[in-house]
Amino acid sequence: MITVKTISALEKCFFDEDINTKKEYKQGSVLKNDRLSYQVCFSSDEELEGGRIICRVEVNSEIVDCVTVSSVHNVPSLMPVFRQWNDDNYLRKEPGMFPDLLIPLRDNPNAYIASNQLQALWVDINIPESFKAGDYKVNIILKNKDNEVMGESEFTVTVLNTVLPPQKLIYTQWLHCDCLANYYRVPAFSDEHWRIIRNFVRTAVQNGINMILTPVFTPALDTAVGHERLTTQLVKIKKDADGYSFDFTLLEKWIDMCLEEGVKYFEIAHFFTQWGAKHAPKIIVEVDGAEEKLFGWETDACGEEYTKFLNAFIPALRNYLEEKGVADNCVYHISDEPSAAQIDDYTNAKKSVEKALAGCTIIDALSNFEFFSKGLVDTPVVATDHIQPFIDAEVSNLWAYYCCGECVNVSNRFISMPSARNRIIGIQLFRYAIQGFLHWGYNFYNNQYSIAPIDPYRTTDGEFFAPSGDTFSVYPAPDGTAYETIHIAVFTQALRDLRAMEALAEKIGRDEVYKLIDDRAGKLITFAEYPKNDEFILELREEINKLLG
Repeated sequence: MITVKTISALEKCFFDEDINTKKEYKQGSVLKNDRLSYQVCFSSDEELEGGRIICRVEVNSEIVDCVTVSSVHNVPSLMPVFRQWNDDNYLRKEPGMFPDLLIPLRDNPNAYIASNQLQALWVDINIPESFKAGDYKVNIILKNKDNEVMGESEFTVTVLNTVLPPQKLIYTQWLHCDCLANYYRVPAFSDEHWRIIRNFVRTAVQNGINMILTPVFTPALDTAVGHERLTTQLVKIKKDADGYSFDFTLLEKWIDMCLEEGVKYFEIAHFFTQWGAKHAPKIIVEVDGAEEKLFGWETDACGEEYTKFLNAFIPALRNYLEEKGVADNCVYHISDEPSAAQIDDYTNAKKSVEKALAGCTIIDALSNFEFFSKGLVDTPVVATDHIQPFIDAEVSNLWAYYCCGECVNVSNRFISMPSARNRIIGIQLFRYAIQGFLHWGYNFYNNQYSIAPIDPYRTTDGEFFAPSGDTFSVYPAPDGTAYETIHIAVFTQALRDLRAMEALAEKIGRDEVYKLIDDRAGKLITFAEYPKNDEFILELREEINKLLG
């Protein structure tokens, strides 16, 4: 018998699961300028001839133009979790196949009903701002090669009158240009590389990413000491007897491309190396007509020549950004993730450029409150498992981030986690008025410290670097576009939840929305304490939609 069931986007369908364990989800509401997602899962408990039935998917609805369908594909994970940490809020901890990759039916129209395997389709309903409110049916029909109906699902979506407001949260997820050049085997900043970068930026913006890491220099991130990543430096530099000169032509092309795709903010790459600010990033400079690596691992962060260079470069960069009209939407970095033991190095590095960066917004990912209390970081970007002291201190311009280390109790997007644990972040960001969110791995297709590139379709954990789902959120499609994943789609739902809560706060007051959240949760939600079930999120969002009307 073939069974088809409509389920929520918070379910995950492992191929060896029983469809009867999945809860039905057959109706939901959506605002205008909003997206509602759900899934259609199906299986057969019979031994089918050839082991499967090849089907095509038909969407039958008066709003068919608003509906897109993707197949949910399982991906391999050799390290779904850090085994040493004690946390039971994972779906599975053993290596295996995990549902995550979303391939649109436009690229692969086949859907497979397989013998004794659970398969799923991901359905997005995108409602434009001008859409008419009302109830609409969406039928997803599976037909075999003879056009016979193998199964069908029905969903009712209620489109409400309220328009989802624009996103206030500043959100960056680091785009790694070198990984795109390496994967597609194209020269850095060639015409084809630019086309691919634009495609990945477009998908990023569609998923709420409104700030883009901008490689004025090759980013000094996730690189082994003494090792180099492919050069992706947007600013051309010359040195002669008179000093340094700068060509911002490629940077202008970058900014124009990003603005055209809807990017609002620019995140200037770090001026010093990661985890301590001890060295300079790799910087290529033309000297006597030939390009050479003038600064890098051999350069002391606060050495005389590098300090002289930065104090020439930063004012020139700021003047250009002012002329370009984007200076007010730019942020700067000193060094990523400095520890308490590196506070002196960080302090010295910042002092070396303090005058040049006067009046600029500086953000850096960190976890130690001392960096903020000493005034070293204007805008702290704090790991979610270390954020409570900053909340207690009522830091007004607080940002949050997580990476592989945030794996116990707090939200994250590992593919081994329940999707509810991913989506809860939207409620937490609202509850504590977080101003920005950072994640490092939009498309990091390298192993740890970038010793070598990886094939993301085969290696989802960076070769035992981080639990699968941390190092990248999109896959490189054959045509140079980006395939989305469940874990980025669910995080995007969290951002839409945040926007809906912001809209409700405008209507009834922020404290009333806080009360609504805490009353439904039965306790004060924190970044470490929150309801673990799907129903809490789904029902809360429905109530928020109802109150917005």
